[in-house]
Amino acid sequence: MEIKLRKVNSVSGIIEVPGDKSITHRSIMLSSLADGNSVVRNYLLSDDCSRTIEAFRKMGVEIKSDKTSLYIKGTGLKLTDPMCKNYDIYAGNSGTTARLLSGILSGQDFEAIITGDESLSIRPMQRIIDPLLKMGADIKSKGGLLPLLINGRKTLKAINYKNERSTAQVKSAVLLAGLYADGPTTYSESVKSRDHSERMLKTFGVNVSVKGNSVTIYPTDKLVAQDLTIPGDISSAAFFIAAAVIVPNSNLIIRGVGINPTRSGLIEVLKLMGANINLVNIREISYEPVCDIVVKYSRLKAINIDASFIPRMIDEIPIFALIAAQSEGVTRVSGAEELRVKEVDRIGAIVSQFEKLGIQIKACEDGFLINGYSKLNITGTVLNSFKDHRLAMTLAIASLIANGETVIKDSDCVNISFPDFYEVLKSICN
Repeated sequence: MEIKLRKVNSVSGIIEVPGDKSITHRSIMLSSLADGNSVVRNYLLSDDCSRTIEAFRKMGVEIKSDKTSLYIKGTGLKLTDPMCKNYDIYAGNSGTTARLLSGILSGQDFEAIITGDESLSIRPMQRIIDPLLKMGADIKSKGGLLPLLINGRKTLKAINYKNERSTAQVKSAVLLAGLYADGPTTYSESVKSRDHSERMLKTFGVNVSVKGNSVTIYPTDKLVAQDLTIPGDISSAAFFIAAAVIVPNSNLIIRGVGINPTRSGLIEVLKLMGANINLVNIREISYEPVCDIVVKYSRLKAINIDASFIPRMIDEIPIFALIAAQSEGVTRVSGAEELRVKEVDRIGAIVSQFEKLGIQIKACEDGFLINGYSKLNITGTVLNSFKDHRLAMTLAIASLIANGETVIKDSDCVNISFPDFYEVLKSICN
């Protein structure tokens, strides 16, 4: 599928974005492991989250759904062997499904195989394999890549694991495996990554202690079923924040967005650049901070961001690069080498497509150099999303200020995280 988009005069209105992808994954997993019936409201119905739902259905969990909610009858910490049904567990494009599920499967009493699509099959898995092996897990891989053959152990070893890389998926895999350990497991990282797992584990009754950048989880016999409401995904909201900031005469309200401090780096950076952004109606939903975001067109100044910011805005770097191209001065992004091993090499992909638009950008090993006030004046541009949902949405926002018609190939990849993206975008364009 390809989509054709044109320049607009402004963006305005009141919108909502889908439920948070990271929190949806975790709510499905912990509800499945709980004793009793859980309800997950405002869940994200996307390709990635559907992979997690299907994985647990194959392991004996009853999951029903309607348009707004999931109804999950948990089986407790021990799941059903999917191999007796002759099923592999297919994670599709979802790194969250594959990596977090590895921690859970390590503590089961059966053998399971996790596979993925072409893109996920070349993304690194050794980063979760290493700590799980230290816990006594039996995992075989294809050179640190999918498929993973996991032979579950009834009891894992408690460990104290230090990771110089800041990554919530590795942390979450270790914490989930810690549910099945023979004592408290501690995970430490150099820069704190998103903390949805720690928050939600506490919600389900697990004893979790957080001190600075270290998290300790204590094994348990039982998780308590919950009634959860998922906040709007700030990573999805980021594209509309960008649209309002860079399209003249814009004024936009985005309702019900999660502003977890480990995820709100983009807002913090944009405020430092001079963006007209206000957070209103701040409240808490299911132990996550939520607000409405009011954003208007702004004249921005360039800023340098480094590894101290990256973990809190890693998914927003593609759209931030576009914002930087419309700011005064030169922006440097460093410490973002993790972008090299996302769905695609996002550094290379962003540079190649931005250059087609006339943006002056240079790739670095761990980020970019971006010249501001780039005029997107090339007409009839055909752009490649590389089937990367975040790149596709970034290019769609770029089209709003580009002269002529912009064509985006494989535009339907947005279904991975935001199936209604183009409809919502159309609704605010003037």
